[in-house]
Amino acid sequence: MKFTSTTLLCLAYAASSSFAFSPCRSRAFVAPAATCRLAPALHMSEAAVEKKEEETFDFQADVGRVMDIIINSLYSDRDIFLRELVSNAADACDKKRFLSITSEDSKVAGELPSIKIRGDPENNVIILEDTGVGMTKDELKNNLGKIAQSGTRNFADALGKGGDDSVNLIGQFGVGFYSAYLIADKVEVITKSMQEGSPVYRWESDSCSSFTISEVENPDEDLFDGASSGSRLILHLKDDAMQYAESSKLDELLNHYSEFIEYPISIYKETTEYEKVLDVEANADLKEGDEPKMKTVPTTKSDYELLNSQKPLWLRSPKEVEEEEYKEFYKAAFRASYDEPQKWTHFSLEGQIECKALLYVPGMLPFELSKDMFDENARNIRLYVKRVFINDKFEDIMPRWLKFVRGIVDSNDLPLNVSREILQKSKVLSIINKRLVRKSLDMFRDLAADEDSSKYTMFWNNFGKYLKVGVIEDDRNRNDIVPLLRFQSSKSGDEYTSLDKYVEGMAEGQKSIYYVTGDGKENVEMSPVIEKLTSKGYEVLYSTEPVDEITMESISEYKDFKLVDSSKEGLDFEEDEDSKKQKSDLEEQYADVREFLESQLVGKINKVSVSTLLTNSPAALVQSAYGMSPTMQRYMKAQAVAQGGNTNESMNQAVLEINPNHPIIQDLNSMIKGKQEEEETKNFAMLIYDVASMTSGYDIDDASNFAQRVMSLMSSSSQETGVVQEAEVVEPLPVIEDDEPESIKPEVAAEVAAEVVAEVVEPSSKIEDDDEPEAIKPEVVA
Repeated sequence: MKFTSTTLLCLAYAASSSFAFSPCRSRAFVAPAATCRLAPALHMSEAAVEKKEEETFDFQADVGRVMDIIINSLYSDRDIFLRELVSNAADACDKKRFLSITSEDSKVAGELPSIKIRGDPENNVIILEDTGVGMTKDELKNNLGKIAQSGTRNFADALGKGGDDSVNLIGQFGVGFYSAYLIADKVEVITKSMQEGSPVYRWESDSCSSFTISEVENPDEDLFDGASSGSRLILHLKDDAMQYAESSKLDELLNHYSEFIEYPISIYKETTEYEKVLDVEANADLKEGDEPKMKTVPTTKSDYELLNSQKPLWLRSPKEVEEEEYKEFYKAAFRASYDEPQKWTHFSLEGQIECKALLYVPGMLPFELSKDMFDENARNIRLYVKRVFINDKFEDIMPRWLKFVRGIVDSNDLPLNVSREILQKSKVLSIINKRLVRKSLDMFRDLAADEDSSKYTMFWNNFGKYLKVGVIEDDRNRNDIVPLLRFQSSKSGDEYTSLDKYVEGMAEGQKSIYYVTGDGKENVEMSPVIEKLTSKGYEVLYSTEPVDEITMESISEYKDFKLVDSSKEGLDFEEDEDSKKQKSDLEEQYADVREFLESQLVGKINKVSVSTLLTNSPAALVQSAYGMSPTMQRYMKAQAVAQGGNTNESMNQAVLEINPNHPIIQDLNSMIKGKQEEEETKNFAMLIYDVASMTSGYDIDDASNFAQRVMSLMSSSSQETGVVQEAEVVEPLPVIEDDEPESIKPEVAAEVAAEVVAEVVEPSSKIEDDDEPEAIKPEVVA
């Protein structure tokens, strides 16, 4: 017989373009390029010619070519074949379960459908057998002989709108069976319908343009394990697909794609067990009354082993599932034996779409995300259609800032293409995405509201950086994410604080939320700019990661309070007239200092200004309103290095603020008036800049010159105080040959100590008569 179909060309087009074929969607037929010719322009008079005779023709196609497209172009991964065939078998089992309800045959009603799979490496075949509904001769011709003819869809249509909702049918496109030819060059189907008196038939094809059907005479009594109906597929493997005959490979694929199929799936395995038996040789000289000696010998057994013992928890009602069941399911489904989930949510969607989902917040950062927080190989959300695993690579199902959330989504409304590997963009996908994000945020809020604050602290330490990315990237949910952020601050100590707590504890008259950026808490606490705010009793949030700066800029405002970077110049504090006049007088008084520093630091800073807010620090470096923090500057330089760019390009220059009340600035003012052109004054000014750079989080550009300036300052200070004297060469003390401690006599030790003290003490502080060396006790010297 020949394969026949009126939809071959449409299916081929759908396969090659990766779009799902839909009979209701009209597509223009495009002729092959080799046969296309330019037609002359069509005039109205020609278009108006009256039609005389009209004939209707069916599209014709090269069936062999269409089969080639289905086999080699429709599926991207050969592993898919087992998913498709097991899904077909599950559909057959589900049909039998439904039909057996109304069957008068008690034997049929009592049968439990099942699926068995066996790999035979010796004969290079795979045998897949189900005890489902089976097929008649006509059904073999229609379901396997017509491409895109879905027997499952026809069965569902026959049920009509009043059909049983419990019928869990997977197939819909009518091409899943042909995935067998991805790994086989010949397929045999032995089947028996559950219709009374139906014979056993054999269907056979080598994937070309024809197939054969024959009746099986004298079938084996144990066919389908004695069941009244079923189907057996025998796949004769290609030479490059022999690995699929191994039970380990089949076990891997079944666990990946079909572990939650409703019906029992068993796989034929060889297992080695060890038994203790009598050791004949060792017991040859065994005496009466002695215990016989045993030995361990391996025994190999071959039998079918149940594979899908794990039940699809998400299909049950949340009220029926215990807490321990959720935990065990998480460990088994996501291969996380050593991780216990912090939180989970189990829900279903009804209305426009139907969807069941189960989401988890891991107890620890998944290993695959420890090196790359957005690792493409990290599969967090697994998509199922009626218990059958489809894919875990769909990026649009969850935003990437929720990469750490693990879960399962099962929906019949997912817009899949024919191969069920590609998820097309649609309104359905958008609805599922919104609900998953909303449910994830609900889990985070529950953790934050828990009486045990350590739970959210652990969550934040593991996944806080993902929420920060969410603030940056997710405009729609930003306002819901911001209250979940946590920060360390100048008042929180070792604990975290939230923006809500910050607002509650704001000082009277405070009109903004202040933060400072830096590398780590310790470095941020050293920043002089904090002095400006703590002196007024304001709390300062610490932003200690590179992403924090962008996060803060994305928030901009919270509860009518603007977020202000305290490391930027021009902090807006309300000042009275006296304060303004004092600052104006100081600027005029230290005008020479400002001019001198600006001249010495050309190319390093933008300008010098006087600050009345600094308390303990002589100076600080701040950025202009649109400047880049030192942390971000280092990040940008690292990016330039990674991309092979020029790292010597100067970043935006900072503003140097000086504290006129600090002794160091006052000393500089005096030095400028007396010895402005001397090298000592210039080094002093450069040291002020260097110290301000380090305490403000910047790097020292020239560490060698910085070290020389420090040593020069130390040397000049020592010369003024007379502390450093010319070193005197001292002869080494005689070596005592006897190393035993008891050989050192007390009087000898005292005499040596007295000589050392006499050489070190200055002449003006000679030892008095009452301080004779013998006063030094021997035990003290020892």
